[in-house]
Order: sequence, then structure tokens, then C-alpha cells
Amino acid sequence: MSLRHLIAGWAQPGRIDWIGLRPERRVGMIVVDEALISAGGLDGDRSRAGKRAVTLIQQEHLAAIGSFLGQGPVAPEVLRRNLVVSGINLAALKGREVQVGDAILRFTVICAPCSRMEEALGKGGYSAVRGHGGWCAEVVQPGRVRQGDPVQPVD
Repeated sequence: MSLRHLIAGWAQPGRIDWIGLRPERRVGMIVVDEALISAGGLDGDRSRAGKRAVTLIQQEHLAAIGSFLGQGPVAPEVLRRNLVVSGINLAALKGREVQVGDAILRFTVICAPCSRMEEALGKGGYSAVRGHGGWCAEVVQPGRVRQGDPVQPVD
């Protein structure tokens, strides 16, 4: 089997576990059951069109970040990502078109932690998030996303 074939494979669809909107900088997140993803990101979020329109993180990484801090899983709103996904390796989807609910996204770059992670998580917060902060995506096709919706490559 070729490396190209192996890279293109995936075991199962993921699913949307959590949806959050950031209405403004440094304002608490609004947790919703569904949202419309337009060209500029999730409606009601302060994002803008481009390669960072939507942010995603894996549910499995919330526990990893917490373990690096000596605690349980980190709450998604602390990391301020839009979508929490479980069951599929988001890193394996970089550069691919991915169906997320009714929308299609293209994963572009990692979501690096910001300096506020020390403030939000305490000493070592920035380092705990490194490599586990999720992914940014651009919107290829707008659509609605709901909790429980599948996440899977289009190709």
C-alpha cells in the first residue's frame, strides 16, 4: 500500500461535541447547539474570512492539556476554539476539504497558543497547549453545523 493511500485513509467519522462563539475579545464565550458557518466563520463569532475563519480542537486533547497541568480535562471555552471534535485525528486532515455538518472547511494552519494561556490556565499553560491547540480552517462552502454532526474528509 502506498504512503499516499495510507495518508488519505481514516477509520471513522468524527463528531461535533461542542460549539462556541467569541462575540468579542476577552468576553466570555457563548455555547450554542448549532451555528451557521458563513464565509467569515461562525455567525455571531468575531472571526473573519480567510485561513483562520473557524477554529477546531480535538476533545481528546483537552484531557492531554489538563494532564500536563496536573488536573482534569480543560474546559473548551478556556481555549476559545469554535468547535470541539472527537473521534477523528484533525492533524491528519491538514490541507484537505472536510465536511463539518453542512459546511465544507479546509484545514490550513495550527492554532498556536496565545500568551493568555498562562493567565487562563496558570503557570505552564502556554507550554501545555503547544502541539494540542487545534487547527484553523477556511470556509470552502458555508452551511449549518450542529452538535453531533459528523466530521469527515470530502475526498
